[in-house]
Amino acid sequence: MSDAASPDPDGELDPEAALAAVAGGDLDAFGRLYDDLALLVFGVARRVVRDPSRAEEVTQEVFTEVWRQATRFDPARGSVRTWVLTIAHRRAVDTVRSSQASRAREEHVARREPVEVAGPEEAVVTADEHEGVRRCLDSLTPLQSQAVRLAYYQGFTYPQVAEMLGRPLPTVKTRMRDGLIRLRDCLEGHDGA
Repeated sequence: MSDAASPDPDGELDPEAALAAVAGGDLDAFGRLYDDLALLVFGVARRVVRDPSRAEEVTQEVFTEVWRQATRFDPARGSVRTWVLTIAHRRAVDTVRSSQASRAREEHVARREPVEVAGPEEAVVTADEHEGVRRCLDSLTPLQSQAVRLAYYQGFTYPQVAEMLGRPLPTVKTRMRDGLIRLRDCLEGHDGA
């Protein structure tokens, strides 16, 4: 660690010396500066953005900016602490504004997009499709129908279907395949009708 970022005899960190060392690329000095100011930065960000996770993001952004901009610090304009907390406040406000602008854009787009409401013709088509599926399922053998309903309507796996029906897995797989082929053929015939 650089001598410039060493604690003074009372064990306190000299922020100006630490920032000067950070400007020279001293990671240890940056760590000490972070340890000294992170809670204050988080507090400022938390008061502005309100959300703790967003305040953490702002804190990270602030210290990234401090690392990048350390050479631009002007001690004639104020203390390191004031400079860092000013960056924190500015970043937090920018975050809130960005969030509000994003929300406003989404609301604007939502207002402009037409809401599609299903008309009576779509309801008739949907009911007709459902009736066609029911009719085709009823045309299957009982084992095929049970297996397809358990697997595709209730979400059971093939091994679970075999166990529930008390049949060997290969038999269930074959009946399922045959049943699905019959369903496909029946539904294609229904669509053409």
